[in-house]
Amino acid sequence: MIGILGGMGTQAGLDFCNKLAVINRGKSDQKYPLFILYNKSNIPKRPENLKKYSNVLKSLINGCNLLQKNKCKFIVMPCNTAHYWHNDLQKKIKIPIISMPKEVYLHTKKTCKKNSKIGILCTEATLKTNVYSKYFNKNFNLVSPSKSLQTNSVNKAIKYVKLGKIREAEKSIKPAVNHLIKIKCKKIILGCTELPIAIFAYKSFKKIKESKIFIDPNLLLANVSMKKYKSL
Repeated sequence: MIGILGGMGTQAGLDFCNKLAVINRGKSDQKYPLFILYNKSNIPKRPENLKKYSNVLKSLINGCNLLQKNKCKFIVMPCNTAHYWHNDLQKKIKIPIISMPKEVYLHTKKTCKKNSKIGILCTEATLKTNVYSKYFNKNFNLVSPSKSLQTNSVNKAIKYVKLGKIREAEKSIKPAVNHLIKIKCKKIILGCTELPIAIFAYKSFKKIKESKIFIDPNLLLANVSMKKYKSL
């Protein structure tokens, strides 16, 4: 059984579950994976609590313990910033917790040449904590938008998704996406689980979608989860 520690935010957790369903579309009900989604929405806000490390860690441990007690074989966290706590969290939990940033790195390593320019769109906290750069900086040129684009494009898009304003989110993220395309990034990591919701909800990104430039960590995590689930 797959354990999903959600609530960071709620829509991101539901998006992950939906992607599990889409991957298995067309199969009989009995062939869909068994999973538990714990929508632990009371976990302290990750960006605002980087300095209060132990508060967030304690809440994450409590959530993972519940999934572990309910006989899940491994755990996923559909939240990029939460992986700042991954290593210390794994030390407290007996079952594996799949690292989303590590899986994104391994996927990129297979699909892009060394030293390729890779764009990342994510929260300021994810940038600050080097959740992705600690993997990518050895083999890739990881780039993010300017401070102005981060504030007025990326941050706004994430906020709009959390508020359920998806059309506004889509409009907000466009300038940051266009910038990363203009500077010739080979791939763009959607390093906040709200961003795929903003980008893939409507048709205005159709041509970009077809180019397969985006890496959706939530979708990648769902695929990795299914492979691991089948191997159990």
